[in-house]
This record gives sequence, structure tokens and C-alpha cells, in this order.
Amino acid sequence: MSRSERKQQTRQRILDAAGRVFRKAGFGGVGVDGLAKEAGVTSGAFYAHFDSKAAAFRESVGQGMAELKDGVRHFQAQHGHTWWSEFVCFYLGEKRKCGLAESCALQSLASEISRSDPCSRAEFEAELLNVAALIVEGPASDHAPADIGEAMFALSTLVGAVTLTRAVADPVVAEKIAVAAEQVLLSGISYRGHP
Repeated sequence: MSRSERKQQTRQRILDAAGRVFRKAGFGGVGVDGLAKEAGVTSGAFYAHFDSKAAAFRESVGQGMAELKDGVRHFQAQHGHTWWSEFVCFYLGEKRKCGLAESCALQSLASEISRSDPCSRAEFEAELLNVAALIVEGPASDHAPADIGEAMFALSTLVGAVTLTRAVADPVVAEKIAVAAEQVLLSGISYRGHP
């Protein structure tokens, strides 16, 4: 392996670790030393790849949004005309029950982005719009959002439902939240006005 390949591999390892830690602890919940430790590198090695914790945060958010887009593309390619219902069920099932470190960047990092700098917020907004466009442009699927507004409603419902299910203590209440969100998103009632 060449030196540049090793450097790129180390950078990616730091970025992956940063994404996990920021999802789990938030931007303020960890310092550079903690990020470096999670990646198995020194703080000096961290700074060889990123100018600041904020720079690593911005890139980890971008990587998280890219992972979300890849996930949407996967469901579109694997499930064709049923991709939307499969995606909704996955997001409200497995994705809401996984550890925070593996959670969706949209759900776990949006509140962190809201407290960040204007440049980070603008980048996040652009990526969010890209996710919405990807949903709208996907294969025809029952009750899939038909325009950007509907896609934003659907993403908001998914994120809100997962956030609330993670916040409540009673698993029965959590399940009711997830089921209600699934029913709305797979019936089309709320954003279309009719089934």
C-alpha cells in the first residue's frame, strides 16, 4: 500500500469514527482527543487530516447524508415499485432501533447542525434537498412523495417519529409512534388530503 493510500485510509478511519461519535454524543459531547481515540490515532494525526473538530463535523455530516442517499438508491434498485414502503418500514424499524452511533445522520445530527455555522447549515440544506429530489425521482411506488414538499413532509415524519421513539421509555409507546407514522406515510392521507 502506498503512502498516499495509507494516508487516505487513516483519514477515512478518522471520518468514520467522527461520524459515530458525533451521532452518539453530539458536537459538544466530544473533543479532538476523543475523536482521535475513537479512530485509534493521535490528536496530532487528527490535525494532519482536519483543521478543526468543526471541519471533521462538516465532513461527517456530508458523509452521513451520502450514506442516506445510498440507502435510498439501494431500496429503489432492490425493491422497484415497492421501494417506498420497504424504505419506510426499514427506517421506522431497524433504523430506529439501532445504536445512536449507527443511526441516520438526518435523525441524529440535524439538531447539531441547527447550532452550527451558516456554511454548515447551507451544505446540510443542499444535501437535504438532494435527498428529497432523489425520493421524488425514484421509481413509481405506491404513496411515495410526488414532489419536494411531500418528500420533505415524509422525511420530517420519519425523523420526528424516530426521535420520539428513542426519547420515550415505554417500548409500547415507541411502537405506537412508529406505527402511526408508518400508517400516515403509506396511506398518503396527510400530504395528499385523500388515500
